[in-house]
Amino acid sequence: MSTPVMAFPARLRAALPATAETRERWVRRRVGLVWALLVLNVLTFAAGTWNQEPLIVPIPSTVGKIITQGALPAALIVALTLNRRLIIRPNVFLVLTTLLAIAAIVSAVHPDGHVSGTLYRTARLCGFVATLWLLSPWWGRRDLLLLRCQLWALGAVLASVLAGLLVAPGRALAQGRLSGEFWPLPPTEVADLAAVLVGLVFVLWLCRMVRSRVALAVIVVGGVLLLLTHSRVALLGMLAGTLAAGLSVFVTRARARWTLAAAAVTASLAVTAFSGALTTWLVRGQSANQLEGLTGRTSVWSMVLKTPRDSFQVLFGFGLSDKSFNGFPVDSNWIGAYLDLGIVGVVLSATLLLFVLIAAYFHPSGARRALALFLVTYLLVASFTATGLSDASIALLELSLAASLLVPSLAGGGP
Repeated sequence: MSTPVMAFPARLRAALPATAETRERWVRRRVGLVWALLVLNVLTFAAGTWNQEPLIVPIPSTVGKIITQGALPAALIVALTLNRRLIIRPNVFLVLTTLLAIAAIVSAVHPDGHVSGTLYRTARLCGFVATLWLLSPWWGRRDLLLLRCQLWALGAVLASVLAGLLVAPGRALAQGRLSGEFWPLPPTEVADLAAVLVGLVFVLWLCRMVRSRVALAVIVVGGVLLLLTHSRVALLGMLAGTLAAGLSVFVTRARARWTLAAAAVTASLAVTAFSGALTTWLVRGQSANQLEGLTGRTSVWSMVLKTPRDSFQVLFGFGLSDKSFNGFPVDSNWIGAYLDLGIVGVVLSATLLLFVLIAAYFHPSGARRALALFLVTYLLVASFTATGLSDASIALLELSLAASLLVPSLAGGGP
């Protein structure tokens, strides 16, 4: 025989690293695909509701809804091919989201609940939670795989918004606030995505996990998009989240110390020098009555709270809806949760936020803790004028990402 006996084990040992690397690359791509499909599923398709002018690439409303709603079954199927043995990694956060789905099921079966769309939204929430369970073995990876998937997904969506602004600035800024043109995103959602992307990249830069040039480019472009949306809550949430994240690494990171000090000085000078421009941007041309009523939100909240309910509806609400009341958007996570899932929904939403906060408090100081604190602080601020934590949404996905960052790492990084 021409081949030595000892050559086969050597070749086998040389082939093993390549095989492991190939499988790891396959896993990362599948996880990224699942996460991208989840993001696509929770994106708003607002064609004709904000900007009445036609899109640059006309997408029929039916086609847009099929794309977004069909993304969740596709994500569930890909997750099943990725986790064929149905291995799950139990944690308290996913148990709480499961309880949220159970509460939605209980409210949906009540005969006096919403009829149109309730069962579908309940099934969607259950599929969303099931997909998160299937991804649980990849929570807490040392390479921050889910975080990178989120950053790439947000970057892709905002790149389409930027492209629409460059190609057709008149349409993108038709109402004085930036909206999506290639994909019809309302200004509030553009602001939410931009604020989260800028905040996450800034925290990564504080922890020296991203290059300065890359961070500067993302922060500048994302910051411009955020300012063009004129979203006050998103800006406030981003500032509060970055402050909480910076303070969490203030002692261990020299970059965080001098950055926060420089930011405090710069903010003081900016407020003094540009107070008139800042006031104009914050007011957005609204009257005093509109500002006091939070652009009409308080009147809608009052109507929701005054709606007659029986004892079951007080506890479990009327079932998952589109978070509107008599045709007016609710625009509050807490009022929306009370409308749909009653007191149980409000308590579970608060428990989700509280659990991540407590887990971050007991987690060792570092990048994971800072990133989780940014996300939960931002979502806490945004929850007062935005819905999402009681339903399948970008907010619940971001909170799940924060919880995944606080999970201890496994040796294998997955099943």
